[in-house]
Amino acid sequence: MATDHSMQSKEKAMAAGRRPDSQHGEPKVWLSALGLTVGLLMVVGLLGLILIKGLQVFWPAPVVQMQVKKADGSVETLAGEIRVIQHRRDAAKEGQQIEEILLFMGNKDVFGNAFRYIDTALIESRELPKNIVVAERMEYGDGIFFPVALKRADGAEVTAADAAFYPALQEEVDRVAALRRDIEHIEKKEIGRINKELLQINLKRKALGADALGAEALGAEGDAAALAGLDEEQTRIQAEYEKLAAQARQLRDQLGVSTLTYRLADGQQRDMSVGNLVTFERPNNLGFGGKLLAMVKHGWAFLSGTPREANTEGGIFPAIFGTFVMTVLMSILVTPFGVIAAIYLREYAKQGFLVQAVRISINNLAGVPSIVFGVFGLGFFVYTVGGTIDRFFFSEYLPNPTFGTGGILWASFTLALMTLPVVIVATEEALVAVPRGVREAALACGASKWQTIQRIVLPGALPGILTGVILSMARGAGEVAPLMIVGVVKLAPSLPFDFEAPFIHAERKFMHLGFHIYDLGFQSPDSEAAKPMVFATTLLLIALVVIMNVAAIQIRNHLRRKYAASTF
Repeated sequence: MATDHSMQSKEKAMAAGRRPDSQHGEPKVWLSALGLTVGLLMVVGLLGLILIKGLQVFWPAPVVQMQVKKADGSVETLAGEIRVIQHRRDAAKEGQQIEEILLFMGNKDVFGNAFRYIDTALIESRELPKNIVVAERMEYGDGIFFPVALKRADGAEVTAADAAFYPALQEEVDRVAALRRDIEHIEKKEIGRINKELLQINLKRKALGADALGAEALGAEGDAAALAGLDEEQTRIQAEYEKLAAQARQLRDQLGVSTLTYRLADGQQRDMSVGNLVTFERPNNLGFGGKLLAMVKHGWAFLSGTPREANTEGGIFPAIFGTFVMTVLMSILVTPFGVIAAIYLREYAKQGFLVQAVRISINNLAGVPSIVFGVFGLGFFVYTVGGTIDRFFFSEYLPNPTFGTGGILWASFTLALMTLPVVIVATEEALVAVPRGVREAALACGASKWQTIQRIVLPGALPGILTGVILSMARGAGEVAPLMIVGVVKLAPSLPFDFEAPFIHAERKFMHLGFHIYDLGFQSPDSEAAKPMVFATTLLLIALVVIMNVAAIQIRNHLRRKYAASTF
Protein backbone atom coordinates (compact mmCIF):
# COMPACT_ATOMS: atom_id res chain seq x y z
CA MET A 1 0.00 0.00 0.00
CA ALA A 2 2.82 2.40 0.83
CA THR A 3 4.45 1.68 -2.53
CA ASP A 4 1.21 2.36 -4.39
CA HIS A 5 0.80 5.63 -2.50
CA SER A 6 4.38 6.67 -3.41
CA MET A 7 3.77 5.89 -7.07
CA GLN A 8 0.56 7.85 -7.04
CA SER A 9 2.35 10.84 -5.46
CA LYS A 10 4.99 10.79 -8.20
CA GLU A 11 2.34 10.56 -10.91
CA LYS A 12 0.45 13.50 -9.43
CA ALA A 13 3.65 15.55 -9.23
CA MET A 14 4.52 14.82 -12.83
CA ALA A 15 0.96 15.58 -13.96
CA ALA A 16 1.23 18.96 -12.19
CA GLY A 17 4.49 19.72 -14.06
CA ARG A 18 6.67 19.32 -11.00
CA ARG A 19 9.61 16.93 -10.56
CA PRO A 20 9.31 14.27 -7.87
CA ASP A 21 10.97 15.08 -4.52
CA SER A 22 13.46 12.24 -5.01
CA GLN A 23 14.91 14.00 -8.07
CA HIS A 24 15.32 17.48 -6.55
CA GLY A 25 18.85 16.75 -5.24
CA GLU A 26 20.10 14.58 -8.08
CA PRO A 27 21.98 17.36 -9.97
CA LYS A 28 23.81 18.33 -6.77
CA VAL A 29 24.70 14.71 -6.11
CA TRP A 30 26.08 14.35 -9.63
CA LEU A 31 28.00 17.62 -9.32
CA SER A 32 29.49 16.44 -6.01
CA ALA A 33 30.48 13.15 -7.61
CA LEU A 34 32.00 15.02 -10.55
CA GLY A 35 34.01 17.26 -8.22
CA LEU A 36 35.27 14.25 -6.27
CA THR A 37 36.22 12.46 -9.49
CA VAL A 38 38.11 15.47 -10.83
CA GLY A 39 39.96 15.87 -7.53
CA LEU A 40 40.92 12.19 -7.43
CA LEU A 41 42.10 12.29 -11.04
CA MET A 42 44.25 15.34 -10.30
CA VAL A 43 45.81 13.65 -7.26
CA VAL A 44 46.39 10.36 -9.09
CA GLY A 45 47.79 12.20 -12.10
CA LEU A 46 50.21 14.23 -10.01
CA LEU A 47 51.38 11.19 -8.04
CA GLY A 48 51.68 9.19 -11.24
CA LEU A 49 53.82 11.90 -12.86
CA ILE A 50 56.08 12.09 -9.81
CA LEU A 51 56.32 8.29 -9.66
CA ILE A 52 57.22 7.90 -13.34
CA LYS A 53 59.67 10.79 -13.42
CA GLY A 54 61.20 9.76 -10.10
CA LEU A 55 61.80 6.15 -11.13
CA GLN A 56 63.19 7.20 -14.52
CA VAL A 57 66.15 8.70 -12.69
CA PHE A 58 67.34 5.24 -11.68
CA TRP A 59 66.49 3.38 -14.92
CA PRO A 60 69.53 3.09 -17.25
CA ALA A 61 68.68 5.08 -20.36
CA PRO A 62 70.07 4.02 -23.78
CA VAL A 63 72.97 6.06 -25.15
CA VAL A 64 72.52 7.26 -28.73
CA GLN A 65 75.38 8.14 -31.03
CA MET A 66 74.33 10.42 -33.89
CA GLN A 67 75.75 12.30 -36.84
CA VAL A 68 74.57 15.93 -36.78
CA LYS A 69 74.98 18.43 -39.59
CA LYS A 70 76.48 21.76 -38.54
CA ALA A 71 75.70 25.23 -39.86
CA ASP A 72 78.80 25.23 -42.10
CA GLY A 73 77.77 21.96 -43.73
CA SER A 74 80.23 19.73 -41.85
CA VAL A 75 79.11 16.80 -39.71
CA GLU A 76 79.89 16.25 -36.05
CA THR A 77 79.46 13.10 -33.97
CA LEU A 78 77.62 13.35 -30.64
CA ALA A 79 76.67 10.76 -28.06
CA GLY A 80 74.35 10.96 -25.09
CA GLU A 81 70.98 10.22 -23.52
CA ILE A 82 67.83 11.76 -24.98
CA ARG A 83 66.10 13.46 -22.05
CA VAL A 84 63.33 15.52 -23.71
CA ILE A 85 61.62 15.63 -27.12
CA GLN A 86 59.76 18.88 -27.71
CA HIS A 87 58.26 21.02 -30.48
CA ARG A 88 58.63 24.78 -30.87
CA ARG A 89 58.18 27.44 -33.51
CA ASP A 90 61.36 28.88 -34.98
CA ALA A 91 61.19 32.61 -35.64
CA ALA A 92 64.11 32.35 -38.09
CA LYS A 93 62.05 29.96 -40.24
CA GLU A 94 58.92 32.12 -40.37
CA GLY A 95 57.31 30.45 -37.40
CA GLN A 96 57.74 26.94 -38.77
CA GLN A 97 57.32 24.24 -36.13
CA ILE A 98 60.44 22.19 -35.54
CA GLU A 99 61.15 19.14 -33.41
CA GLU A 100 64.19 19.14 -31.19
CA ILE A 101 65.69 16.89 -28.55
CA LEU A 102 67.53 17.69 -25.35
CA LEU A 103 70.65 15.51 -25.38
CA PHE A 104 72.54 14.81 -22.17
CA MET A 105 76.15 14.46 -23.34
CA GLY A 106 77.85 14.45 -19.92
CA ASN A 107 81.58 15.24 -19.88
CA LYS A 108 81.04 18.72 -18.44
CA ASP A 109 84.80 19.09 -17.99
CA VAL A 110 85.23 18.84 -21.77
CA PHE A 111 82.16 20.54 -23.25
CA GLY A 112 81.47 23.04 -20.46
CA ASN A 113 77.76 22.19 -20.59
CA ALA A 114 76.38 18.69 -20.20
CA PHE A 115 73.19 19.38 -22.22
CA ARG A 116 72.52 20.47 -25.78
CA TYR A 117 69.40 21.06 -27.86
CA ILE A 118 69.52 19.48 -31.34
CA ASP A 119 67.12 19.97 -34.25
CA THR A 120 66.03 16.49 -35.35
CA ALA A 121 66.05 17.66 -39.00
CA LEU A 122 69.84 18.01 -38.75
CA ILE A 123 70.38 14.44 -37.53
CA GLU A 124 71.67 12.29 -40.39
CA SER A 125 72.03 8.95 -38.58
CA ARG A 126 71.55 7.32 -35.20
CA GLU A 127 72.92 4.16 -33.61
CA LEU A 128 73.24 2.48 -30.21
CA PRO A 129 76.91 1.51 -29.78
CA LYS A 130 77.37 -1.51 -27.55
CA ASN A 131 80.72 -0.59 -26.01
CA ILE A 132 79.90 2.96 -24.89
CA VAL A 133 80.19 3.56 -21.12
CA VAL A 134 78.25 5.84 -18.78
CA ALA A 135 80.36 6.54 -15.71
CA GLU A 136 79.38 8.32 -12.50
CA ARG A 137 82.28 10.50 -11.38
CA MET A 138 83.17 12.31 -8.19
CA GLU A 139 83.56 15.58 -10.10
CA TYR A 140 82.03 17.12 -13.24
CA GLY A 141 79.02 14.82 -13.28
CA ASP A 142 78.63 11.76 -15.49
CA GLY A 143 81.04 10.86 -18.25
CA ILE A 144 79.94 9.22 -21.54
CA PHE A 145 82.80 7.74 -23.53
CA PHE A 146 84.40 4.72 -25.23
CA PRO A 147 87.11 3.11 -23.03
CA VAL A 148 90.48 2.57 -24.70
CA ALA A 149 92.86 1.19 -22.06
CA LEU A 150 93.35 0.82 -18.33
CA LYS A 151 96.65 1.24 -16.53
CA ARG A 152 96.28 -0.64 -13.25
CA ALA A 153 97.83 0.15 -9.88
CA ASP A 154 100.32 -2.70 -10.32
CA GLY A 155 101.57 -1.17 -13.59
CA ALA A 156 99.84 -3.66 -15.90
CA GLU A 157 97.92 -2.24 -18.87
CA VAL A 158 94.72 -3.77 -20.22
CA THR A 159 93.14 -2.64 -23.49
CA ALA A 160 89.40 -2.33 -24.03
CA ALA A 161 89.50 -5.11 -26.62
CA ASP A 162 90.72 -7.55 -23.95
CA ALA A 163 88.00 -9.70 -22.35
CA ALA A 164 89.53 -8.99 -18.93
CA PHE A 165 89.18 -5.22 -19.33
CA TYR A 166 85.81 -4.62 -17.64
CA PRO A 167 86.46 -7.01 -14.70
CA ALA A 168 89.81 -5.28 -14.19
CA LEU A 169 88.16 -1.85 -14.32
CA GLN A 170 85.53 -2.95 -11.79
CA GLU A 171 88.27 -4.26 -9.52
CA GLU A 172 90.03 -0.88 -9.65
CA VAL A 173 86.77 0.97 -8.97
CA ASP A 174 86.16 -1.25 -5.93
CA ARG A 175 89.71 -0.61 -4.74
CA VAL A 176 89.37 3.18 -4.88
CA ALA A 177 85.93 2.95 -3.23
CA ALA A 178 87.54 1.16 -0.29
CA LEU A 179 90.26 3.81 -0.19
CA ARG A 180 87.64 6.58 -0.08
CA ARG A 181 85.91 4.86 2.83
CA ASP A 182 89.22 4.64 4.70
CA ILE A 183 89.95 8.32 4.02
CA GLU A 184 86.47 9.31 5.20
CA HIS A 185 86.92 7.30 8.38
CA ILE A 186 90.26 8.97 9.12
CA GLU A 187 89.11 12.51 8.34
CA LYS A 188 85.66 12.38 9.92
CA LYS A 189 86.18 10.01 12.83
CA GLU A 190 89.82 10.11 13.86
CA ILE A 191 90.73 13.67 12.91
CA GLY A 192 87.29 14.84 14.03
CA ARG A 193 87.96 13.35 17.46
CA ILE A 194 91.35 15.10 17.59
CA ASN A 195 89.77 18.44 16.69
CA LYS A 196 87.33 18.04 19.58
CA GLU A 197 90.20 17.29 21.96
CA LEU A 198 92.08 20.36 20.74
CA LEU A 199 88.96 22.43 21.27
CA GLN A 200 88.71 21.22 24.87
CA ILE A 201 92.37 22.08 25.46
CA ASN A 202 91.82 25.59 24.12
CA LEU A 203 88.80 26.01 26.40
CA LYS A 204 90.90 24.93 29.38
CA ARG A 205 93.56 27.44 28.37
CA LYS A 206 90.90 30.11 28.27
CA ALA A 207 89.75 29.15 31.76
CA LEU A 208 93.36 29.38 33.02
CA GLY A 209 93.79 32.84 31.60
CA ALA A 210 95.97 31.95 28.59
CA ASP A 211 94.94 32.48 25.00
CA ALA A 212 94.06 29.68 22.59
CA LEU A 213 97.51 29.89 20.96
CA GLY A 214 99.33 28.85 24.10
CA ALA A 215 100.70 32.20 25.26
CA GLU A 216 102.93 32.02 28.32
CA ALA A 217 101.45 35.08 29.98
CA LEU A 218 98.95 34.06 32.64
CA GLY A 219 96.45 35.97 34.69
CA ALA A 220 96.71 36.32 38.43
CA GLU A 221 94.81 33.09 38.94
CA GLY A 222 96.63 31.18 36.22
CA ASP A 223 98.18 27.81 36.96
CA ALA A 224 101.55 27.38 35.24
CA ALA A 225 101.71 23.67 36.01
CA ALA A 226 98.28 23.06 34.51
CA LEU A 227 99.23 25.06 31.43
CA ALA A 228 102.41 23.03 31.03
CA GLY A 229 100.32 19.86 31.17
CA LEU A 230 98.01 21.26 28.52
CA ASP A 231 101.01 22.10 26.32
CA GLU A 232 102.27 18.56 26.67
CA GLU A 233 98.83 17.13 25.84
CA GLN A 234 98.53 19.41 22.84
CA THR A 235 101.94 18.32 21.56
CA ARG A 236 100.91 14.67 21.82
CA ILE A 237 97.61 15.29 20.05
CA GLN A 238 99.32 17.37 17.37
CA ALA A 239 101.75 14.52 16.70
CA GLU A 240 98.83 12.10 16.38
CA TYR A 241 97.14 14.52 14.00
CA GLU A 242 100.23 14.75 11.80
CA LYS A 243 100.42 10.98 11.67
CA LEU A 244 96.76 10.64 10.64
CA ALA A 245 97.04 13.47 8.10
CA ALA A 246 100.06 11.78 6.53
CA GLN A 247 98.13 8.50 6.38
CA ALA A 248 95.20 10.24 4.67
CA ARG A 249 97.56 11.89 2.14
CA GLN A 250 99.13 8.52 1.40
CA LEU A 251 95.71 7.00 0.74
CA ARG A 252 94.77 9.94 -1.51
CA ASP A 253 97.93 9.42 -3.50
CA GLN A 254 96.88 5.80 -4.05
CA LEU A 255 93.59 7.00 -5.56
CA GLY A 256 95.42 8.40 -8.58
CA VAL A 257 97.71 5.44 -9.25
CA SER A 258 95.48 3.76 -11.88
CA THR A 259 94.51 5.61 -15.05
CA LEU A 260 91.72 5.10 -17.58
CA THR A 261 92.25 6.20 -21.17
CA TYR A 262 89.02 6.90 -23.03
CA ARG A 263 87.75 8.34 -26.32
CA LEU A 264 84.83 10.72 -26.74
CA ALA A 265 82.30 10.42 -29.54
CA ASP A 266 83.99 13.24 -31.48
CA GLY A 267 87.34 11.41 -31.43
CA GLN A 268 89.07 13.24 -28.56
CA GLN A 269 91.22 10.92 -26.43
CA ARG A 270 91.77 11.73 -22.78
CA ASP A 271 93.06 10.22 -19.55
CA MET A 272 91.19 10.09 -16.25
CA SER A 273 92.20 8.88 -12.81
CA VAL A 274 90.17 5.85 -11.75
CA GLY A 275 89.99 7.52 -8.35
CA ASN A 276 87.45 9.89 -9.91
CA LEU A 277 85.14 7.00 -10.86
CA VAL A 278 82.25 5.94 -8.63
CA THR A 279 80.44 3.43 -10.85
CA PHE A 280 80.22 2.61 -14.52
CA GLU A 281 77.90 0.63 -16.79
CA ARG A 282 77.22 -0.12 -20.45
CA PRO A 283 73.48 0.59 -20.74
CA ASN A 284 73.23 -0.47 -24.39
CA ASN A 285 74.51 -3.92 -23.40
CA LEU A 286 71.98 -4.48 -20.62
CA GLY A 287 68.83 -6.54 -21.01
CA PHE A 288 65.67 -6.01 -18.99
CA GLY A 289 67.00 -7.99 -16.01
CA GLY A 290 70.30 -6.14 -16.09
CA LYS A 291 68.56 -2.77 -16.22
CA LEU A 292 66.29 -3.77 -13.34
CA LEU A 293 69.32 -4.77 -11.26
CA ALA A 294 71.08 -1.52 -12.17
CA MET A 295 67.96 0.41 -11.17
CA VAL A 296 68.00 -1.23 -7.74
CA LYS A 297 71.69 -0.38 -7.31
CA HIS A 298 71.12 3.22 -8.35
CA GLY A 299 68.20 3.51 -5.96
CA TRP A 300 70.18 2.13 -3.04
CA ALA A 301 73.10 4.45 -3.78
CA PHE A 302 70.65 7.35 -3.86
CA LEU A 303 69.13 6.38 -0.50
CA SER A 304 72.37 5.63 1.31
CA GLY A 305 74.84 8.10 -0.19
CA THR A 306 75.73 11.69 0.63
CA PRO A 307 75.26 14.65 -1.76
CA ARG A 308 77.99 15.85 -4.12
CA GLU A 309 78.40 18.48 -6.82
CA ALA A 310 76.06 21.10 -5.31
CA ASN A 311 73.56 18.35 -4.38
CA THR A 312 73.02 17.38 -8.04
CA GLU A 313 74.97 14.12 -7.64
CA GLY A 314 75.27 11.42 -5.02
CA GLY A 315 72.65 10.42 -2.47
CA ILE A 316 70.39 12.09 0.06
CA PHE A 317 70.67 9.97 3.20
CA PRO A 318 71.40 12.98 5.48
CA ALA A 319 68.22 14.67 4.19
CA ILE A 320 66.15 11.52 4.79
CA PHE A 321 67.54 11.13 8.30
CA GLY A 322 67.05 14.79 9.14
CA THR A 323 63.45 14.82 7.88
CA PHE A 324 62.55 11.67 9.81
CA VAL A 325 64.18 12.77 13.08
CA MET A 326 62.69 16.27 12.91
CA THR A 327 59.18 14.93 12.20
CA VAL A 328 59.33 12.40 15.04
CA LEU A 329 60.76 14.97 17.46
CA MET A 330 58.10 17.48 16.43
CA SER A 331 55.35 14.91 17.05
CA ILE A 332 56.77 14.06 20.48
CA LEU A 333 56.80 17.75 21.39
CA VAL A 334 53.40 18.76 20.03
CA THR A 335 51.32 15.81 21.29
CA PRO A 336 51.46 16.37 25.09
CA PHE A 337 50.99 20.14 24.81
CA GLY A 338 48.08 19.78 22.40
CA VAL A 339 46.35 17.07 24.43
CA ILE A 340 46.77 18.91 27.75
CA ALA A 341 45.46 22.16 26.26
CA ALA A 342 42.44 20.39 24.74
CA ILE A 343 41.62 18.57 28.01
CA TYR A 344 41.69 21.81 29.92
CA LEU A 345 39.55 23.68 27.38
CA ARG A 346 36.96 20.92 27.11
CA GLU A 347 36.88 19.32 30.56
CA TYR A 348 37.97 21.92 33.13
CA ALA A 349 37.65 25.47 31.77
CA LYS A 350 34.40 27.29 32.47
CA GLN A 351 32.75 27.79 29.11
CA GLY A 352 32.34 31.47 28.41
CA PHE A 353 33.63 34.41 26.45
CA LEU A 354 37.27 33.92 27.42
CA VAL A 355 37.36 30.25 26.44
CA GLN A 356 35.55 31.04 23.21
CA ALA A 357 38.13 33.73 22.45
CA VAL A 358 40.93 31.22 23.07
CA ARG A 359 39.30 28.76 20.66
CA ILE A 360 38.96 31.45 18.01
CA SER A 361 42.62 32.38 18.50
CA ILE A 362 43.65 28.73 18.10
CA ASN A 363 41.68 28.44 14.86
CA ASN A 364 43.25 31.67 13.60
CA LEU A 365 46.73 30.34 14.39
CA ALA A 366 46.10 27.47 12.00
CA GLY A 367 45.84 30.02 9.19
CA VAL A 368 48.98 32.02 10.00
CA PRO A 369 51.65 31.68 7.25
CA SER A 370 54.39 29.28 8.22
CA ILE A 371 57.14 31.84 7.63
CA VAL A 372 55.70 33.87 10.52
CA PHE A 373 56.25 30.90 12.83
CA GLY A 374 59.80 30.68 11.48
CA VAL A 375 60.50 34.31 12.38
CA PHE A 376 59.01 33.75 15.85
CA GLY A 377 61.09 30.61 16.31
CA LEU A 378 64.23 32.51 15.35
CA GLY A 379 63.51 35.35 17.76
CA PHE A 380 62.21 33.34 20.72
CA PHE A 381 63.67 29.84 20.57
CA VAL A 382 67.02 30.58 18.90
CA TYR A 383 68.01 34.03 20.14
CA THR A 384 66.17 34.17 23.48
CA VAL A 385 66.07 30.60 24.80
CA GLY A 386 69.20 29.38 22.97
CA GLY A 387 71.16 32.53 23.85
CA THR A 388 70.21 32.15 27.52
CA ILE A 389 71.32 28.50 27.52
CA ASP A 390 74.65 29.53 25.99
CA ARG A 391 75.24 32.21 28.62
CA PHE A 392 74.53 29.89 31.55
CA PHE A 393 75.85 26.51 30.39
CA PHE A 394 78.18 27.10 27.41
CA SER A 395 79.78 30.42 28.26
CA GLU A 396 83.26 29.03 27.60
CA TYR A 397 82.34 28.54 23.92
CA LEU A 398 81.22 32.15 23.43
CA PRO A 399 81.28 34.17 21.21
CA ASN A 400 80.69 31.05 19.08
CA PRO A 401 77.08 30.02 19.79
CA THR A 402 76.08 26.46 20.68
CA PHE A 403 72.31 26.61 21.14
CA GLY A 404 72.04 30.27 20.17
CA THR A 405 71.93 29.38 16.50
CA GLY A 406 69.60 27.32 14.32
CA GLY A 407 69.41 23.59 14.99
CA ILE A 408 67.15 20.59 14.77
CA LEU A 409 65.80 21.16 18.31
CA TRP A 410 64.59 24.68 17.57
CA ALA A 411 63.24 23.61 14.19
CA SER A 412 61.19 20.89 15.90
CA PHE A 413 59.90 23.34 18.50
CA THR A 414 58.91 25.82 15.78
CA LEU A 415 57.01 23.24 13.75
CA ALA A 416 55.41 21.87 16.93
CA LEU A 417 54.11 25.34 17.68
CA MET A 418 52.86 25.67 14.09
CA THR A 419 50.96 22.36 14.17
CA LEU A 420 49.68 22.77 17.73
CA PRO A 421 46.23 24.10 16.65
CA VAL A 422 45.65 20.96 14.56
CA VAL A 423 46.26 18.68 17.54
CA ILE A 424 44.16 20.81 19.90
CA VAL A 425 41.14 20.92 17.59
CA ALA A 426 41.34 17.19 16.77
CA THR A 427 41.70 16.29 20.46
CA GLU A 428 38.72 18.44 21.46
CA GLU A 429 36.57 16.78 18.80
CA ALA A 430 37.71 13.36 19.99
CA LEU A 431 36.86 14.20 23.62
CA VAL A 432 33.40 15.40 22.61
CA ALA A 433 32.81 12.16 20.69
CA VAL A 434 33.16 10.04 23.86
CA PRO A 435 29.56 9.19 24.96
CA ARG A 436 28.29 11.08 27.97
CA GLY A 437 26.89 7.86 29.41
CA VAL A 438 30.30 6.29 30.06
CA ARG A 439 31.43 9.43 31.87
CA GLU A 440 28.36 9.41 34.11
CA ALA A 441 28.77 5.68 34.74
CA ALA A 442 32.36 6.19 35.88
CA LEU A 443 31.40 9.08 38.15
CA ALA A 444 28.49 7.04 39.56
CA CYS A 445 30.94 4.27 40.46
CA GLY A 446 32.92 6.71 42.62
CA ALA A 447 35.69 7.71 40.20
CA SER A 448 37.01 11.24 40.40
CA LYS A 449 36.89 13.53 37.39
CA TRP A 450 40.56 13.01 36.62
CA GLN A 451 40.24 9.23 36.98
CA THR A 452 37.32 9.32 34.56
CA ILE A 453 39.33 11.35 32.04
CA GLN A 454 42.44 9.24 32.48
CA ARG A 455 40.85 5.77 32.34
CA ILE A 456 37.68 6.26 30.31
CA VAL A 457 37.73 9.43 28.21
CA LEU A 458 41.34 9.47 26.99
CA PRO A 459 41.42 5.79 25.88
CA GLY A 460 38.21 6.34 23.96
CA ALA A 461 39.54 9.54 22.40
CA LEU A 462 42.98 8.15 21.47
CA PRO A 463 42.07 7.32 17.84
CA GLY A 464 40.88 10.88 17.29
CA ILE A 465 43.95 12.29 19.02
CA LEU A 466 46.18 10.23 16.77
CA THR A 467 44.27 11.57 13.78
CA GLY A 468 45.35 15.07 14.80
CA VAL A 469 48.93 13.90 15.28
CA ILE A 470 48.89 12.30 11.82
CA LEU A 471 47.66 15.54 10.25
CA SER A 472 50.33 17.53 12.08
CA MET A 473 53.03 15.10 10.93
CA ALA A 474 51.88 15.39 7.33
CA ARG A 475 51.98 19.19 7.48
CA GLY A 476 55.20 19.48 9.42
CA ALA A 477 57.15 17.04 7.26
CA GLY A 478 56.51 19.08 4.13
CA GLU A 479 57.20 22.56 5.51
CA VAL A 480 60.25 24.40 4.21
CA ALA A 481 59.88 28.16 4.83
CA PRO A 482 60.27 28.17 8.66
CA LEU A 483 63.08 25.61 8.51
CA MET A 484 65.18 27.89 6.33
CA ILE A 485 65.32 30.31 9.27
CA VAL A 486 65.73 27.97 12.24
CA GLY A 487 68.20 25.29 11.31
CA VAL A 488 68.07 23.61 7.91
CA VAL A 489 71.15 23.89 5.67
CA LYS A 490 72.20 22.92 2.16
CA LEU A 491 74.77 20.40 3.38
CA ALA A 492 75.24 19.18 6.95
CA PRO A 493 78.57 17.46 7.60
CA SER A 494 77.33 15.65 10.73
CA LEU A 495 74.04 14.00 11.65
CA PRO A 496 72.09 15.16 14.73
CA PHE A 497 72.23 11.58 16.10
CA ASP A 498 75.34 9.40 15.93
CA PHE A 499 77.40 6.93 17.93
CA GLU A 500 79.66 9.55 19.49
CA ALA A 501 78.96 10.80 23.02
CA PRO A 502 76.61 12.37 23.95
CA PHE A 503 74.94 10.61 20.94
CA ILE A 504 72.14 13.20 20.71
CA HIS A 505 73.29 16.54 19.28
CA ALA A 506 70.16 18.69 19.36
CA GLU A 507 72.13 21.84 18.58
CA ARG A 508 73.33 20.66 15.15
CA LYS A 509 71.97 21.92 11.88
CA PHE A 510 70.40 19.34 9.60
CA MET A 511 69.27 18.59 6.05
CA HIS A 512 65.62 18.25 5.02
CA LEU A 513 64.02 16.71 1.94
CA GLY A 514 61.72 19.69 1.40
CA PHE A 515 64.59 22.17 1.48
CA HIS A 516 66.64 19.82 -0.70
CA ILE A 517 63.89 20.00 -3.34
CA TYR A 518 63.83 23.80 -3.12
CA ASP A 519 67.61 24.01 -3.36
CA LEU A 520 67.75 21.71 -6.41
CA GLY A 521 64.86 23.35 -8.19
CA PHE A 522 65.69 27.02 -7.62
CA GLN A 523 69.27 27.34 -6.38
CA SER A 524 71.13 24.78 -8.47
CA PRO A 525 73.74 26.14 -10.90
CA ASP A 526 72.68 23.48 -13.45
CA SER A 527 68.88 23.34 -13.51
CA GLU A 528 68.67 20.67 -16.23
CA ALA A 529 70.98 18.32 -14.37
CA ALA A 530 69.05 18.90 -11.14
CA LYS A 531 65.58 18.32 -12.61
CA PRO A 532 65.67 14.46 -12.37
CA MET A 533 66.90 14.73 -8.78
CA VAL A 534 63.95 17.02 -7.97
CA PHE A 535 61.47 14.34 -9.04
CA ALA A 536 63.38 11.58 -7.23
CA THR A 537 63.58 13.58 -4.00
CA THR A 538 59.90 14.56 -4.23
CA LEU A 539 58.96 10.91 -4.68
CA LEU A 540 61.03 10.00 -1.64
CA LEU A 541 59.50 12.76 0.49
CA ILE A 542 55.98 11.60 -0.40
CA ALA A 543 56.96 7.99 0.34
CA LEU A 544 58.45 8.95 3.72
CA VAL A 545 55.33 10.90 4.73
CA VAL A 546 53.09 8.03 3.59
CA ILE A 547 55.14 5.47 5.54
CA MET A 548 55.03 7.51 8.76
CA ASN A 549 51.30 8.16 8.34
CA VAL A 550 50.54 4.50 7.65
CA ALA A 551 52.45 3.53 10.79
CA ALA A 552 50.47 6.06 12.83
CA ILE A 553 47.20 4.90 11.27
CA GLN A 554 47.99 1.29 12.18
CA ILE A 555 48.60 2.33 15.78
CA ARG A 556 45.34 4.29 15.77
CA ASN A 557 43.37 1.34 14.41
CA HIS A 558 44.91 -0.97 17.01
CA LEU A 559 43.93 1.38 19.82
CA ARG A 560 40.45 1.79 18.37
CA ARG A 561 39.91 -1.98 18.42
CA LYS A 562 41.45 -2.28 21.87
CA TYR A 563 39.25 0.31 23.58
CA ALA A 564 36.09 0.01 21.49
CA ALA A 565 34.45 -2.70 23.61
CA SER A 566 35.47 -1.34 26.99
CA THR A 567 34.68 2.32 26.31
CA PHE A 568 31.57 2.23 24.20
